[in-house]
Amino acid sequence: MTQIAIMGFGTIGSGVYDVVNTNRDVIKRSLGHELNVKYVLDLREFPGQPVEKVLVHDVEVILSDPEVKIVVETMGGVEPAFTFVKRALEAGKSVATSNKELVAKKGAELLALAKSRSLNFLFEASVGGGIPIIRPLIQSLSADDIEEVTGILNGTTNYILTKMNREGASFEEALKEAQDNGFAERNPEADVGGYDAGRKIAILSSLVLGKTVDFEDIYTEGITKITATDFLYAKKLGWSIKLLATSKRVEGNVYAMVAPHLVKPGHPLFAVDDVFNGIMVHGNMVDDVMFYGRGAGSHATASAVVADVVEAAARDGETVYAGWTSEPQEIAELSGSVKQFFVRVKGGTERKAALKSVFGEVAFVEAEGITGEIGFVTAPMSEADFQRAAENIEDFISRIRVN
Repeated sequence: MTQIAIMGFGTIGSGVYDVVNTNRDVIKRSLGHELNVKYVLDLREFPGQPVEKVLVHDVEVILSDPEVKIVVETMGGVEPAFTFVKRALEAGKSVATSNKELVAKKGAELLALAKSRSLNFLFEASVGGGIPIIRPLIQSLSADDIEEVTGILNGTTNYILTKMNREGASFEEALKEAQDNGFAERNPEADVGGYDAGRKIAILSSLVLGKTVDFEDIYTEGITKITATDFLYAKKLGWSIKLLATSKRVEGNVYAMVAPHLVKPGHPLFAVDDVFNGIMVHGNMVDDVMFYGRGAGSHATASAVVADVVEAAARDGETVYAGWTSEPQEIAELSGSVKQFFVRVKGGTERKAALKSVFGEVAFVEAEGITGEIGFVTAPMSEADFQRAAENIEDFISRIRVN
């Protein structure tokens, strides 16, 4: 029997507790012996609940117990999670976590520490919830040179955009419904501002590139400026609007960004709706590989955490992976990235000739019910060229990149 401890009994931590106890026989069949939750660390009390029997309030109880071989960290945030995880590794215990903030900020350091002690620091659940993506990237696709990772990595924003698309709702209306249904936090800034997706694409990029991508270096744009009018144009085009997190190598440069995109029907992420996540990986040999599923939720995410626990237990004394180093990865200036752009400007047909003279050949889009403005799609152009062109026109409303 392998004894484990869970630090943090919130949504994910309680899910881990449930998965270990509910699927005890399944886990035993896979691992060859049982997992047992010996301790759960939390500041709160849970009177009358089964977890009360294993509840502790002092992390030292876990760190000083030699029977505990694996610690699950589901507290969230960087501190005190980092201090607790580091001390657990120093105490000879492997760690599995779902904490994307911790992994994005301290992943390379904790991987190196785990490797130095023949332990494991595993974080499958930090990206994509229950969708397997970390392990496929570092194991199943290890023979490929990964050139691009693009994903819908935040279920809250995808739910909001889906509601806006299907019901013509405003951003504010869709956000309120997401909050009412428990899909968005009371303070949704990390989600709607794109920061959650930014941390996740930083983790995936670091794994692919073997160097540390600082999420603060990634251009990040959320969905707060997307309007119902944008969706009228999207429907006319037959496209969808998604918040995409992208990391891509082009001619030796690494471009990384989080931003809303118009996605065409042929793209693997076009039909990923509601709270679901989708991640597309492009390798030089395998071409496009798609991962799809629930990107959040107690049991979906907890399932991925427990899978890491099972692997750590099965690989006792062996480090599974430590190829992500602390060497910083330079992210290229976005100015060199080439895309099409969908643009909205105020005015009527009399402006078309002038717009063509500034942007070159464009495709105008006339959507029913929209007056007083012009929408058009540019030819592929660099971000720098687009910015220069946009500065030469008046009454600019907005732009959305096209994938």
